[in-house]
Amino acid sequence: MSLKKGFLWGGATAANQFEGAWNEDGKGASVPDMCTNGTKDSPKRITTIIEPENLYPSHEAIDFYHHYEEDIRLFSEMGFNVFRFSIAWTRIFPTGMEETPNEKGLRFYDRVVDCCRKYGIEPLITLSHYEMPYALVEKYNGWYGRECIELFERYCRTVFERFKGRVKYWLTFNEINSGTMPMGNVLSLGTVKGFSGPITGIKDEPAVRFQALHHQLVASAKVVKYAHENYPEYKLGNMICFLTQYPATCNPDDMLACQKEMRMKNWFCSDVQVRGYYPSYAERFFRENGISVKMEDDDTEILRDGTVDFYTFSYYMSLCASAGEADEKTGGNLIGGVRNPYLEESEWGWQIDPKGLRFTLNEIYDRYHIPVMVVENGLGARDTVEADGSINDDYRIEYLRKHIEQMKEAAEDGVDLMGYTPWGCIDLVSASTGEMAKRYGFIYVDKHDDGTGTLKRLKKKSFFWYKKVIESNGEELAPM
Repeated sequence: MSLKKGFLWGGATAANQFEGAWNEDGKGASVPDMCTNGTKDSPKRITTIIEPENLYPSHEAIDFYHHYEEDIRLFSEMGFNVFRFSIAWTRIFPTGMEETPNEKGLRFYDRVVDCCRKYGIEPLITLSHYEMPYALVEKYNGWYGRECIELFERYCRTVFERFKGRVKYWLTFNEINSGTMPMGNVLSLGTVKGFSGPITGIKDEPAVRFQALHHQLVASAKVVKYAHENYPEYKLGNMICFLTQYPATCNPDDMLACQKEMRMKNWFCSDVQVRGYYPSYAERFFRENGISVKMEDDDTEILRDGTVDFYTFSYYMSLCASAGEADEKTGGNLIGGVRNPYLEESEWGWQIDPKGLRFTLNEIYDRYHIPVMVVENGLGARDTVEADGSINDDYRIEYLRKHIEQMKEAAEDGVDLMGYTPWGCIDLVSASTGEMAKRYGFIYVDKHDDGTGTLKRLKKKSFFWYKKVIESNGEELAPM
């Protein structure tokens, strides 16, 4: 079992979770900048104004803004040939509504891109990774306002032109299918106008949410089409939070419940982005949930003409689906579900299912037949720094090792697998809880949940293990 030559090995991050410098050099506030810290038991809050007495983790995060050279050098030492990061829309257009871009913001990403290329690392840029300009929330209720499509296009045209010849791979919206779920209101859609309080307390209106999601899907298609017409060397991908579901039993009712979950949570957005049209099963879902998506006359044509070149997704865990109400529940990324008795789970309640990654890769490739890339995968866990400065994260190595093994099995099954960028290759702020304690990285950052820390970078045991994995193109997976 071997991965193809030229396989892309690296890691993944998001601007709002690791850049910091939230209001430096002209940057405007995004939705995450208005979110306080939280824990797995106490949700983070979103506020309409900055409350000085509260901690806002994104404001400093791990300060990649001032440490990017050191961090990219460490990525290079591990052997990365790709680095997935996002551009903060509000660093380029502080409110999202400016006519001209913020040159200081563009210069920062010039430096990041050039530093990557200096070390032979291919940038993989996410255009929108949970970083909605807060000014657009206040004016339009986020993506519910169709006006955001044109504003997003302006931003994308700006960065496409700026990085011409230096960036090849682009993703439009991170985990765009989060918009099919209530958590998507705050993470992706920005449909939180006027709301202040725990993010779990946001009133969910599915009709508003799916209208906003439609606008994102149109925006994605428009920028893909624009890139294809003006920059033929660019490759554009989607990005899905894949929430693999199994039926809890072989009861036909559980089978149907599982199919329903898989369709609307996992397949709906990529059916639009890859196939170019709304799937037939969405019609009944909309009808039964009182959803009427308003479309402009040319939206059908736009979606048809703006399909992506490759498919990317995050995979952390799997869940079970059941038609019953009494089943034992567990947590997960964006949603929880029915516990699978055959799986272990992390401290945060995320079930660990490496074989589910193989199953998922096969399902995706069989459905779409375009290249596939795993752009997020990893174990969020508490790490301990020993007296000698070492961090022995064997649990992370074991998690990643088993998932890479199954990834290789999927490639053997015939999946056209492009690459692998584990999430949070350097410790960063958790998107769901605002914590630093839930660490994913190969590189430890001395930053803590109370905002303290020196920001010193330390190599974990997994750093040296992953370096060996990359050097061998995935052949050397044994624990160290």
